Amino acid sequence: MTGVDWLAAIGLLLVIEGILPFAAPAVWRDGFRRMLELSDGQLRFIGAASMMGGVFLLMMSN
Repeated sequence: MTGVDWLAAIGLLLVIEGILPFAAPAVWRDGFRRMLELSDGQLRFIGAASMMGGVFLLMMSN
């Protein structure tokens, strides 16, 4: 990947991450509040599952 590809990937990530707070801030805030109540183990599982899903999608795109 070139530097331009990395910038495009980060830009796309920021756009996707910003959709929910922009479109439905109350829903986003409520979801964030519920995330704060999760234990460290639960958050780690969610993070690991998200990373594995991302790696899978990257592998499928090549």
